[in-house]
Amino acid sequence: MSGLSRRAFLGALGAAGLAAAGCGARSGELLPSLAPLPRPFTVPLPVPAPARPVGPGRYEVTQRAAEAEILPGLRTPIWGYAGTFPGPTFELRRGRPVTVAVRNELPVPTSTHLHGGVNPPDADGYPTDLVVPAGFSAHHHGHPETRHQGVKEYRYPVDQPAATLWYHDHRMDHTAPQVWRGLAGLALVRDDEEDALPLPRGERELPLLICDRSFAADGSFRYPDHAAGGHFGGDHMEGVEGDVVLVNGAPWPVAEVTATRHRLRLVNASNARRYLLRLAPGGTPFVQIGSDAGLLAAPVAHEEIPLAPGERQDVLVDFSAYPVGTAVTLVNALGEGSAGNVMRFVVARRAADDSAVPKALSRRATRPADVGPAVATRRFDFRRGETAWTINGEPYRPGVPLARPRLGTAEVWRFTSDFHHPVHLHLAHFLVLARNGRPPSATDGGWKDTVDVRPYEVVDVLARFAGHRGRYMLHCHNLEHEDMAMMADFDVV
Repeated sequence: MSGLSRRAFLGALGAAGLAAAGCGARSGELLPSLAPLPRPFTVPLPVPAPARPVGPGRYEVTQRAAEAEILPGLRTPIWGYAGTFPGPTFELRRGRPVTVAVRNELPVPTSTHLHGGVNPPDADGYPTDLVVPAGFSAHHHGHPETRHQGVKEYRYPVDQPAATLWYHDHRMDHTAPQVWRGLAGLALVRDDEEDALPLPRGERELPLLICDRSFAADGSFRYPDHAAGGHFGGDHMEGVEGDVVLVNGAPWPVAEVTATRHRLRLVNASNARRYLLRLAPGGTPFVQIGSDAGLLAAPVAHEEIPLAPGERQDVLVDFSAYPVGTAVTLVNALGEGSAGNVMRFVVARRAADDSAVPKALSRRATRPADVGPAVATRRFDFRRGETAWTINGEPYRPGVPLARPRLGTAEVWRFTSDFHHPVHLHLAHFLVLARNGRPPSATDGGWKDTVDVRPYEVVDVLARFAGHRGRYMLHCHNLEHEDMAMMADFDVV
């Protein structure tokens, strides 16, 4: 944990404090690429391959090393689910349980977390519940581990509303570098309620997994050498940011679209980088239809979409507002230099459009009054300690819960911070009640599992504990913070 001077750290926090409204402060330190970077908007947008079941309700996927051409003309070694980055997209349906057998052929242990999933504890991807490759014998010092030799079967009930989920590695102390090397992918839950809506489908539904990376001169991913086991030196304790923005694994890609309404499933899969997404030229707003954990009650229009690590936003964009031939750029207003661009859409032609923006989306209760009274209020303070990032003054201690909520109840959880901390709850979905005692942001609506807690901010959420009893977690989804002990257990009893 050494290497970051007190003055440098406090300077970073001071700069963050000046932007307590939230959107101006950097949430990590840039690690610049050494490879020549491609010209933006020249690589076609790829669509991750769908996961194919090997039997009814059963999938098998192997984590393995491979190579990918991410920067044109260079080969990048990756670690990927099915040897791809991103991994295959799982199409799931509410009420149809699935089993995913994850086989590990990497040189290191892994733990897969289905982010946003309502799953039993043994399928949640606890950081010391590991799939260990053949021949691996080292153990974590100080913490007991559960080890599955070679393969583990994750059983997912899929008893939750339609939503954009994603999955990624969650190994203790090593989440950040292992996700950086490619261990992430998408999972889309669908249900009858969503199917009944006149939303864009097929090629007009685009899942967009957004992340940033840096590259060495030979095209390999660049990551701080001193970061093994979560021990960072220098400025990267704040988090690692790259200068290449990837969408579905491609640098600043371009997608041809018809002059029709499109559905964009936006996922921030970056380690530390936050985004403030805008369209240039403007022309049309984002119409938000969903958040992390599913559809909103009704659509909401926004000129810009903030997205912290781990967050998802489900939006509609009507490209008929632009003349054919228009290049529409998705920009990141928080990014500097090359990180200011995300991708581009080119409006290629006119086409018929049978989609619409529904006046009502979901019947799922999104008013706190309809959820029921909170039975408890708890505070969780996310802050830099003397030797680690901490929650309530303590670094992570596996098996030591900070809370014991009862199944079927709701509680108010208050998050406070000293820096940018995207707070993620496993199992429990929540509604954002307030920021600094005032109404939440317009983009905070709906059921969420991750909320951006900004420097010196107080965020109140109403968390509902439903589905399963057992051990779960809350943590900062800045992955470097997570690896530096900013996690805590809670037990649903």
